[in-house]
Amino acid sequence: MTSHARGLFEVTMTPQPAQDGVGDPAIGRMALDKRFQGDLQATSKGQMLALRTDTEGSAGYVALERVEGSLHGRHGAFALQHSGTMTRGEPQLQIGVVPDSGSGGLSGLTGTLQITVVDGKHAYDFEYSLPGAD
Repeated sequence: MTSHARGLFEVTMTPQPAQDGVGDPAIGRMALDKRFQGDLQATSKGQMLALRTDTEGSAGYVALERVEGSLHGRHGAFALQHSGTMTRGEPQLQIGVVPDSGSGGLSGLTGTLQITVVDGKHAYDFEYSLPGAD
């Protein structure tokens, strides 16, 4: 059975310094720190890599974050994997639960998460399946 979790979240992105001799300095690295409210009461920490191209409005990013908290009252942790592109201002974003990353009451969690930003406020819509969830 598929369930939905909805709510708001706040995110802090902190630029991380490039490491000498590691990778391409054109690829930016950010630390992520999030607080989720609503059906998902949780915090997360993660890392993002991003690259802008010479074409205005085109870029790409990947990120991983570890989420810990309560999803509709079930406590545990899981990981999310992001893959996003911007093609001349047109965004495309995929965020999914990393397979077999759920633990505690969230063991067996699968799903995808959508993000919307309106007037500077971040919202999520999490479509998920969880063994034993009603």
